Amino acid sequence: VVINELVCEGCGDCSVQSNCLSVEPLETEFGRKRQINQSTCNKDLSCVKGFCPSFVTVEGGQLKKKTKGSQSVASPADLGPLPEPVLPGLGGAQQDVWGIVVAGVGGTGVITIGQLLGVAAHLDGKGIVTQDSGGLAQKGGATWSHVLIGATQQAIRTTRVSMAAADLIMGCDPIVTAGKETVLRMASGRTRVALNVHSTPTAGFVKDGNWQNPAQACAQEIAKAVGEAAVGSFNADAAAVKLLGDSLYTNPMMLGYAWQKGWIPLSRASLLRAMELNAVAVAQNQTAFEWGRHAAHDWGAVAKLLDPGQVIEFRRPPALDEVISQRVAFLTAYQNAAYAQDYLACVNKVRQAESTGGASLSLSEAVARNLFKLMAYKDEYEVARLHADAAFHRRIGDMFEGDFSLHYHLAPPLLAKKNDKGELQKQKFGPATLKLFKLLAALKGLRGTALDVFGRSEERRQERALIVEYKACVEELLRGLGDFSDAGQLRLALDIARVPEQIKGFGHVKARNLAAARQNWQALVARFRATAPARL
Repeated sequence: VVINELVCEGCGDCSVQSNCLSVEPLETEFGRKRQINQSTCNKDLSCVKGFCPSFVTVEGGQLKKKTKGSQSVASPADLGPLPEPVLPGLGGAQQDVWGIVVAGVGGTGVITIGQLLGVAAHLDGKGIVTQDSGGLAQKGGATWSHVLIGATQQAIRTTRVSMAAADLIMGCDPIVTAGKETVLRMASGRTRVALNVHSTPTAGFVKDGNWQNPAQACAQEIAKAVGEAAVGSFNADAAAVKLLGDSLYTNPMMLGYAWQKGWIPLSRASLLRAMELNAVAVAQNQTAFEWGRHAAHDWGAVAKLLDPGQVIEFRRPPALDEVISQRVAFLTAYQNAAYAQDYLACVNKVRQAESTGGASLSLSEAVARNLFKLMAYKDEYEVARLHADAAFHRRIGDMFEGDFSLHYHLAPPLLAKKNDKGELQKQKFGPATLKLFKLLAALKGLRGTALDVFGRSEERRQERALIVEYKACVEELLRGLGDFSDAGQLRLALDIARVPEQIKGFGHVKARNLAAARQNWQALVARFRATAPARL
């Protein structure tokens, strides 16, 4: 399953219908959309039930396991030899037991890492006890593997790592690692943390489409618990996908990272042998282990492979000129240059008024983003244009290989059946639909004219009316703000200008969201009018 992000409205109905954590947030220039995590997707297609035409199923092919021809380094060995780390000793004058907690998300191999450590300890002749929180209920939820490695078996007297007794936390997910169960095992001055900074979206995202990932805050809490010097972190998920083609190799990469840091009292040979005995994707897991070692030794060198143009990418918010120019170009392709100029004229009017008043242009940006959202409404012509877009098909080609075909899941108002609630029901359409998409995209000039058969529906008439209503509202805001000297009024105007962010989805989903947004819109406008009656 693939989501065409430009078609997606970010309404979240796919998450509501599927209750699936493999439907993840995707932050884009045009707002938050959805994407499918191909590594964790179980392909039950329940997300396709979401009332949205952005879903495409790929049939007959398979995921590319590794990006071919796009990276200059074929294997971690090409980065050169690595120094052998100084490993912790056990017994004698040193401590007898080494406590490791592997913390992550169920279904991603957390318990497998615990098992690999156990087998490797056995091969090295050390004592070993492991205890896992496993089972079907753990898939997608917080999971831990407690590993106790002793100088002898008799040295180990517990079955779990005790409070404040962890020597190493392998944090495969920052949210789980920052959780109470894990933090209680940490002790400043003793515990080292190998942290994957990529966080898997939680069930909170399924229930709340505006959920914000707390990964950064979690990393700060972990550093506070053990000290910044005791934390080694990198984006193992991004590295695994880029270098090995699958995020399932994140955890063995974390294992290699922790070992190279000198935080695991086991030999490299025993760990690699344990992977051989596990007999699952042996070569890939061993390669992931070696990539993790390189990430620990010289993250900069590995980061260059993930983004050859820039080792560290500082993402700055786009300037207002860039925001506007992107949308003018989009609307030109959406309809024509005159349509885009109509958009630009409205935005420039706000910008001129705000500049004269010496304000920060925040209202101009809000109008630029939200007027665009309303003007670029996704009717049949636009959905067809975006699905026929060559860039989308190149992305599919970069993800899959083999003799595959694309199938589209749509609910054309003129063809779709309705359920007992009067809601249109989606149908599956085959590869030949692409020809129809190209034809419809070429007919976009009919949009809004007397020949626009799609434009006669209630939804389309409503979308066109919203554009007119929003422009009139912007005019009212400018009159009410006057010289922009009232900060409270400006904040209220910003809230009003951003109301279209709440209008998401298609069909009955959009109608439901519009009804809620309109109530909020009316209440905000009433407050604005009450505080600026003289200028209105």
